[in-house]
Amino acid sequence: QVQLVESGGGLVQPGGSLTLSCATSGRIFSFDTTGWYRQAPGKQRELVAIVTSGGSLWYADAARGRFTILRDNATNASILQMNSLKPEDTAVYYCYRNVLGRAYWGQGTQVTVSP
Repeated sequence: QVQLVESGGGLVQPGGSLTLSCATSGRIFSFDTTGWYRQAPGKQRELVAIVTSGGSLWYADAARGRFTILRDNATNASILQMNSLKPEDTAVYYCYRNVLGRAYWGQGTQVTVSP
């Protein structure tokens, strides 16, 4: 069983930074696709950033230039560094991992950007 546990969310002022971490355990592989999604109140869950099985990075337009996704294969952790945060970044952020075609999700961590 694969388990994903996010941490690092919280309240931050506009322009601030947060780093989200996703600890992963279970039967996983270094070539798994990993990423981060978010869901704001009243909106659908959307992809923020992803690292493909080949190591390619992809960012949503809203995240490009401000967010950085990292994958630490030594610890199986996924990291999302977020800078220059805006109120519209407020959402629950979910860690994602695709293991042999099956999707796994964390429980989510709340990020609130407010003065």
